[in-house]
Amino acid sequence: MASFIVYCYARFCKKAGTMKHGTIGFYPEERLGRLSFRRAPRPTERLIQAFLFFCAAVSILTTAGIIVVLGTESAGFFKEVSILEFFTGKEWQPSIGKFGIAPLFVATLTTSLTAMAVALPLGLAVAIYLAEYARPRVRETLKPVLEVLAGVPTVAYGYFALTVVTPFLRGLLGQENVEVYNTLSAGLVMGVLILPLISSMCEDALSSVPGSLREAAYAMGATKLETSVKIIVPAAFSGIAAAFILGLSRAVGETMIVALAAGAGPRLTLNPLRSAETMTGHIVRISGGDLSYDSMDYRSLFAIALVLFVSTLFLNILSRNIVKKYREVYE
Repeated sequence: MASFIVYCYARFCKKAGTMKHGTIGFYPEERLGRLSFRRAPRPTERLIQAFLFFCAAVSILTTAGIIVVLGTESAGFFKEVSILEFFTGKEWQPSIGKFGIAPLFVATLTTSLTAMAVALPLGLAVAIYLAEYARPRVRETLKPVLEVLAGVPTVAYGYFALTVVTPFLRGLLGQENVEVYNTLSAGLVMGVLILPLISSMCEDALSSVPGSLREAAYAMGATKLETSVKIIVPAAFSGIAAAFILGLSRAVGETMIVALAAGAGPRLTLNPLRSAETMTGHIVRISGGDLSYDSMDYRSLFAIALVLFVSTLFLNILSRNIVKKYREVYE
């Protein structure tokens, strides 16, 4: 608006013959008898914009490169093995030409669901406490402790599951019932691993709920627990659901814990007390051996990796759709 006023003023002065070189004006263009609405060149800003574009392009190209490599190598695998056999086969024995991914997929699902059974209630309870009950000083103390759990190397978690959790389970349930390598201990420790992620995201979702809802609930005579469980948690459902799904995606992709504690042999079983090999654990074990390039064993790793990639991508898309569909907008 101001530029338009200056432009009108300049046109008026030019027609009136009062704008000449040396006449005092608002802008240099005004003194010279012309106005320009172009943005002044800013080389630094352009460099920053180019750098940010480069960073975004690298991330996109990296993802595209992963998709291309997985798709190319998997295409060679599926030329020899039918997709139906791959997804419905109940035995994974590449040495005899059996490539049924069901044992690996079921083991991954077992450990992931066990981890979520631990992380979901504990993470939500911690988030409710931090958002609704904890004093600021207590919150400032507990949050860094949770972040420390997220920073512990997963190898340490794996050895903790193998040397501490498994002996405890064998002493509690009996050594004849619990194998040395089992999916239950791996799943329990994985739940501790993803606990900080879920609690942090759930706390952010709970804290974003307007305080007017809390005040209205208190005015109606609701207790703090009733307000937290019946008002705040449902209002933050979209963020909590997204946290749960992202936690599940994190559990599906976990590698070192299951590689150390779950077992090293494909086995189709739903018993969490027995050993089984997950998809990530199988990739770690086989890729560390002597594999000839362009062999079926080599290509099978890319097929498994493609299944993992599609699974996590589906979970991420699902979380975004849930947030978009159930998100509450408050004025």
